[in-house]
Order: sequence, then structure tokens, then C-alpha cells
Amino acid sequence: MKPFTVHKGKVAGIDRANIDTDQIIPKQFLKRIERTGFGKFLFYDWRYIDGEKPNPDFELNRPENEGATILVANENFGCGSSREHAPWALQDYGFQAIIAPSFADIFYNNCLKNGLLPIRLAKQDVEYLLRESTKADYELTISLEEQQVYDDNGFARTFDIDPYRKQLLLKGWDEIDLTFVYEPYIAEYEKKHCPLP
Repeated sequence: MKPFTVHKGKVAGIDRANIDTDQIIPKQFLKRIERTGFGKFLFYDWRYIDGEKPNPDFELNRPENEGATILVANENFGCGSSREHAPWALQDYGFQAIIAPSFADIFYNNCLKNGLLPIRLAKQDVEYLLRESTKADYELTISLEEQQVYDDNGFARTFDIDPYRKQLLLKGWDEIDLTFVYEPYIAEYEKKHCPLP
């Protein structure tokens, strides 16, 4: 994973609640064995008409949202099945952070484990960001160290995150990377307690 420290990027908004993981990445695309290549299938049923033609009415297909790296959505984002492919698809598409009033718990934790930052903000703050996201080139800055989200127009909010998860994101580590940090201690323990025959 890449370290997440400060990110400034264009914002795209999807003003819908209860976006489930089957809409984020439909089940027919879960056969891939790699963690990459899912971005082209993100929101597939909403992005395409008959699986081919881009739907001009879908938010991410609008020209002003091209290149967005921060997604703003409404309540209960990521509900439904627990597929880890959902954060993979969002990341592969180019998103580095998702802002919503609430997330499904499993989806929230899957994001953190894969280096995608989910940020909970109050409903009124999300409504403001959704309105601003309709403007061309609207950007936000996210500082994980300071736990702040802000724009160039005076909007600034702090967000909560578990300190353990925060440190892993700042370092760009997953739980396997963390295990390697303790490798000398593990080796010493095994040497003492699990000697080879």
C-alpha cells in the first residue's frame, strides 16, 4: 500500500443513500484473481447502458467529474455483501478517499485494510460537499495526520479515525507489513519455544 498523508484532489459526488457493494462492483466481475482491473467495472450497471454505451446521466460520466480522486456519497455507503472487491474497484478507478455520513461496517474496515480512506462527516457537511461537487474542478484537501478535510472556500472539518488504523495508513502498511516489523521478535520466540528437530 502507498502511505496516505495529505491528498488534494477533485471531488465527485453521488447523492444516493444505501449504495450497496453489488452496485459498486457487480457479482459477475468477481472472478478475477488479481486485485487490479476492477475500476472499469465500478458502478457498471449505472455507468453503462446495455453494458456498452456510457450513461450520460450517471454522475461519474459527467465531464466535470473526470479524474476525480475523492468520492462523496450519502448514508450507509457500501452496504450489502462483504466483498473486498468493492474498495479494490474504487481504488482502481482512481479514488483515494470516500466521504459519507455513514458506512456499512464491513465495507469501512475493508477500505482501511486496503489503503482507501473512508471519512465520516455530519449529514449537513456532506450535503454541502455534494452541492459543491457539481461545480467544475471543485477540490478538497485531506490531511490524515491532522484528521482534517478542507477546501479553498473556508470549509474545514475534522474527522475521527482509529489511531491504530491511522498509523498503518500513514506508513502505507497492511497487517502483513506490520508482522514484518516484529519479525526479529517472532524469530527469537520461535528459536526459544519451537526449536527445529
